Amino acid sequence: MDKENKQAFSKLEKIVKGFSNHWRIEILMLLDREPELSVVEIVEMLNMNYKTASEHIRRMALAGLIAKRYDNANVRHKLTSRGEAILKFLRILE
Repeated sequence: MDKENKQAFSKLEKIVKGFSNHWRIEILMLLDREPELSVVEIVEMLNMNYKTASEHIRRMALAGLIAKRYDNANVRHKLTSRGEAILKFLRILE
C-alpha cells in the first residue's frame, strides 16, 4: 500500500471512530433535532456524565462531525455537513 492510500485510510478510520459509540450516535441525533446546544444542555437532555459528554464531543469535533461556535462563556455545537451525511448513513443501517 502506498503512502497516499494509507493516509486516506487513516483519515477514514478517524471519521468512523468519531461515531463508533452509542453515546456519540445519540449526540449526533440530538444535535440534528436541536442544533446549537451546549455541553451542559446535551448532558441534561441525554442524562449523561459531563466529562463523558465532553470527551465524546471532542472526538466528534476532531473527526469533523460537529462544529463548535463560541458564544461568550458558552460553546454551542451543531452538526457539520459530514455529521449530517454520517447520520443519513446510520439511518440507512437502522
